[in-house]
Amino acid sequence: MKPLTDNEIRASFVNASRREAKQATLPPDLDLGPRWETLDYLGWVDRSNPQRAYAVVPVDEEPVGLLLRTAERTRKASAMCAWCEDVFATSEVALFVARRAGASGREGNSLGTLVHADFSCSTHVRRLPHGMEGGLDPLALVERRVEELRSRSSAFARRLRDGS
Repeated sequence: MKPLTDNEIRASFVNASRREAKQATLPPDLDLGPRWETLDYLGWVDRSNPQRAYAVVPVDEEPVGLLLRTAERTRKASAMCAWCEDVFATSEVALFVARRAGASGREGNSLGTLVHADFSCSTHVRRLPHGMEGGLDPLALVERRVEELRSRSSAFARRLRDGS
């Protein structure tokens, strides 16, 4: 992912009003240095309101910012993240819902997805495979996981942005 500035992040939001984008709590440390290269998207939870979160996902080389909401978690449950599909890290996955962009969103339409509550998908797809994940070349498997994460996260962002 290419490094982003505060202004680029705020300008990227497709399903937030100008006021919401201006008031968005940005990640605490955007000076990620070389870590940007290991991120497939940027995601964070609002420190002042844990039911609000944000993600900026590259779609066709452009950042697409998403304002997300999550319900307060009342009980522990296991679920597979829809973006990275890690079958081992299933305990900290949350349902995030986002208003669609444009007229569709103004009519109340939204879209939901299950994602790691701390947006750690980029780390999960880069872990070396466990023995039971098959005899594939480990580096090829990691590359495939990274590409699939990018594809699934950008497909979600594209659906929100396009209102479809």
